[in-house]
Amino acid sequence: MDKKLYDLMDWPEIEAVVYSECKHPLDILGQHITPDGLLFQTFKPGAVGVKVVLTGKNKTYDMEQVDEAGYFALLIPGKRRVAYELIVDYGDGNIQQIKDTYSFKVQILESELERFEAGINYELYNVLGAHPMEVDGVQGVHFAVWAPNAWRVSVVGDFNSWDGRTHQMQFIDKYGVYELFIPGVKPLDIYKYELKYKGGMVGLKADPYAFYSELRPNNASIVYDIEKYVWTDGDWLEQRELNKNKPMSIYELHLGSFMKPEDGREFYNYRELAPLIIKYVKEMGYTHIELMPIMEHPFDGSWGYQVTGYYAPTSRYGTPDDFRYFVDLLHCAGIGVILDWVPAHFPKDDFGLARFDGTALYEHLDPRQGEHPEWGTYIYNYGRPQVRNFLIANALFWAKEYHVDGLRMDAVASMLYLDYGKKNGEWVANIYGGNENLEAVEFFKQLNAVYRKKNKTSMLIAEESTAWPMVTGDIKDGSLGFDYKWNMGWMNDFLDFMSADPLFRKGRYGELTFSMIYAYSEDFILVISHDEVVHGKCSMINKMPEDELDEKFSDLRAAYGFMYTHPGKKLLFMGQDFGQYNEWWEKKSVDWDELSKEQNQKLHRYMKDLNALYKNEQALYELDYNTEGFEWINNISADECIVSYVRRAKNGDELLVIVSFTPVLREKYKIGVPKAGHYKEIFNSNARKYGGTGKLNSRVKISQESECDNRKDSIYITIPPLGICIFRRVEEESVTADEVEIPEIVDTQITKSETVSDMKKEKSQKKAKPESVKEKTLKKEEAPEAAEKGNKESKENKEGRENKEGRENKEKASAGAGKKKAVRSDETPKVDGKTNLKETEAGKAEPEEVKNEVKTEKMMSGSSKAEKTDTAKTDTEKKNTAKAKSAGR
Repeated sequence: MDKKLYDLMDWPEIEAVVYSECKHPLDILGQHITPDGLLFQTFKPGAVGVKVVLTGKNKTYDMEQVDEAGYFALLIPGKRRVAYELIVDYGDGNIQQIKDTYSFKVQILESELERFEAGINYELYNVLGAHPMEVDGVQGVHFAVWAPNAWRVSVVGDFNSWDGRTHQMQFIDKYGVYELFIPGVKPLDIYKYELKYKGGMVGLKADPYAFYSELRPNNASIVYDIEKYVWTDGDWLEQRELNKNKPMSIYELHLGSFMKPEDGREFYNYRELAPLIIKYVKEMGYTHIELMPIMEHPFDGSWGYQVTGYYAPTSRYGTPDDFRYFVDLLHCAGIGVILDWVPAHFPKDDFGLARFDGTALYEHLDPRQGEHPEWGTYIYNYGRPQVRNFLIANALFWAKEYHVDGLRMDAVASMLYLDYGKKNGEWVANIYGGNENLEAVEFFKQLNAVYRKKNKTSMLIAEESTAWPMVTGDIKDGSLGFDYKWNMGWMNDFLDFMSADPLFRKGRYGELTFSMIYAYSEDFILVISHDEVVHGKCSMINKMPEDELDEKFSDLRAAYGFMYTHPGKKLLFMGQDFGQYNEWWEKKSVDWDELSKEQNQKLHRYMKDLNALYKNEQALYELDYNTEGFEWINNISADECIVSYVRRAKNGDELLVIVSFTPVLREKYKIGVPKAGHYKEIFNSNARKYGGTGKLNSRVKISQESECDNRKDSIYITIPPLGICIFRRVEEESVTADEVEIPEIVDTQITKSETVSDMKKEKSQKKAKPESVKEKTLKKEEAPEAAEKGNKESKENKEGRENKEGRENKEKASAGAGKKKAVRSDETPKVDGKTNLKETEAGKAEPEEVKNEVKTEKMMSGSSKAEKTDTAKTDTEKKNTAKAKSAGR
């Protein structure tokens, strides 16, 4: 070896390179100007010879091997850096001419790293990770990774035979970042980082900032250029707005099990799924879809909630551009796309973030802070600026690079509480001795503030299952800053109520109405998500407790009707809108074959119409988060399990909603109304087309000035069993005479509501034989005595209820007795035990007394029934019935 060359050799550094322990290879490898000339050094393990070619000068020099491991050096005259290439001979005719990796300077600006260190580099994904680029006219890929405690980091892949000695990265000490530009590497090349930890152990890690990954079970990262896709959803983005006064009906789905290919493939591609989902979602009338996590994850059974590749859409369904196409096409079809996002924890897979540089880098070292014992995962260290930056930049990445319309953050409660899912001794209190994770609180505020500033029309949704105050709202007011919060309280209470036998639901009636106590504390989304139809919880149809399938479907229609008319935006998981019988399983497609069954078809149509009603009626969404948008009519009818309420729009339009959760048909049921006028039924779950009996309120109801439910005016309606009916107040001029039901003055004592005892009696009577003529005769003979007793009881129960108007109506009815009225020749007077109203010649509706004989028989029969019912009641039931009666029932 030439003495000058020998004297220039830094043998300790050469040894570090050879043993792949060099943190600063650019300081020794490549081209360097020395007092003696230009020094070239390269390390090519396995090479038998290397030449330097000075490009443009047509000169070639043989390098001298100074270490048998493959270390070569060359000294030539010169005082300026020159362009050059290397010709590497690996023997057996394997000769490669390449650009020298170490001839390129560091490509990262220090200002970018300063912002990263401060936790405010919100486009960090453009700095770290793998990025195809051109440097000095040379195409290649720039790699960068944060691993401050690693002894050495190399890029490995097929392009260097996965040899960690070949492409050792340059360490930027101040910021803990390794970087390297490798010429010749191209998009779709597979790579990982090889890290040598302190102590000499070596590990392979996927790139935390990779845009694309291998299909599991493989887990290497893939170089991908995300700049080439041409979007076509400009109109959607321009018109998109974050307006809480708009309807939002979300269809939650899992891409891998929405629909399975019939050709034997495991999954459809994103491009194939897009038109399938669009067709269904448009048909059903949903406004958005929410995708369970599509970020790369190794385990199918995690459903995507144990993420290893936060910046990569899973390769199960295609490439990043395939997913861009998916979002693009849905936007062009007018459908919003929300992604589930998991900033709460990450799995312990050794190729992922866990102990990334040999230390607890992304997580806490103390397992009491850094591990989630129930889930077996690590918890992020939100107090570390670089970790916060990683997550915040990721949220912004999906909004900017994939145009998503919102992120729903999973397991927010587990982030807010230090003792979430932990026992005593398994957690560490905050500096004030409390269980609040103050670092996570600040993380949320920073994330939401930045996200809102950069994405004014994309939403942030929290799945927060506790009563943590002010999750939604303006950060300036002290909130966490989310736009919406899943209403887990409503979901749990409502599903618990619905799971009870209708005979016993009165004991859980409070669960039905309690949600309105806190409905305006947050901006809620009502959800029935995937979590409620797995792990033995049953599908929605099988949560309904009835034995008969028809009743199950009726009950489910009532449940969905209540959900869609309750304040709050809506979310429903796939398969539940047509009554799928089986629980969801990620390995199996939605049971679309069930749509061939009549009952499922009718529920499917019901949900389609319910979505349409929801979107078309401003009263059902416009004031979701304003107390003016909802008003109870009756929320105390526990014995009957009926609720009634008003939904209201900004312009004053109102909808009257009545929901019954018992299998009892209630006819001529008196209900208070918010205003006097004409009430037209616009929706009824009991319609035959939905699977009901067809018993509807087909005629417009005219309110009477008769107090009920603390309202001055009321109407009489038919309430379907296990059903919902919705009325709109319409102008008198908008209805014809044929549409109007002639109002009747009904004695409210006779139309008393049934109690649980009546329901049991009704069920038993379904199986009873018809009465014989003799039995009917005996009953008629006993009727006067029964009638006397029954009327006495009715009078006592009526005390306190009958108002002045009721007495006036009764007096009018008596005054009309004996007067001759003109009855239309085409009508037969009704015989129902109540005073009928018939049209007079003058066109006014006036009372006509029914024949006394028939009326007496009917009243006696009714009194006898009341006597038998009261005799069968327990003392408790009598008290409950009395309470209901005193409330206007």
